[in-house]
Amino acid sequence: MSDTAPIEYPTWLTSGDFTEVEEPFRLFDAWFAEAKRSEPRDPNAMSLATIDADGLPNLRTVLLKGVDEHGFSFYTNTESQKGRELGTAPRAALLFYWKSLNRQVRIRGAVERVTPAEADAYFATRPKQAQIGAWASQQSRPLESRLAFEKAIALYGAKYVIGSVPRPPHWSGYRVLPISMEFWHDRPYRLHDRIEFKRAELGAAWAKTRMYP
Repeated sequence: MSDTAPIEYPTWLTSGDFTEVEEPFRLFDAWFAEAKRSEPRDPNAMSLATIDADGLPNLRTVLLKGVDEHGFSFYTNTESQKGRELGTAPRAALLFYWKSLNRQVRIRGAVERVTPAEADAYFATRPKQAQIGAWASQQSRPLESRLAFEKAIALYGAKYVIGSVPRPPHWSGYRVLPISMEFWHDRPYRLHDRIEFKRAELGAAWAKTRMYP
């Protein structure tokens, strides 16, 4: 028998009554904390949607590496497909889906690059092999063979065998600055809870609306 005290959640979190929640980051923090306890793997996984030069959407899964009152941050090769698309059209949508909790969060907004200091700080926390991989991978571009990639990994591994690995100039982070955040919670018979927070622009007050499922 465990001696750990049960977690006491605020009523609005367990009942679906979000009347006292006036801004979405507080609600996201509460849901994300629960996901970290319940999801078997990668509770920070999020789908990232961008648009290409022809207006065709692209979707892939990335990992959330930072969240604060400004937005949601992730890191990648800036010369990758998503990096090029965000450079041309700096807008994106995110989706978190936590199956263990029957919840999802949808986010839309503009995108900005993180500062070089932020990118350096995060890059320094990555395992050395992952740092070397950031140098070796020409992400999203054709690869003639797996052997060619392994040779590039070996080359950079030898180059940085001693000492720290610097951050590549083509590797950085992006921050999605939300103007819309929607929280969806599964209910029986598809009578779900949906709460949408929207604001006209960054820095403006959030407006909260309960939506039909």
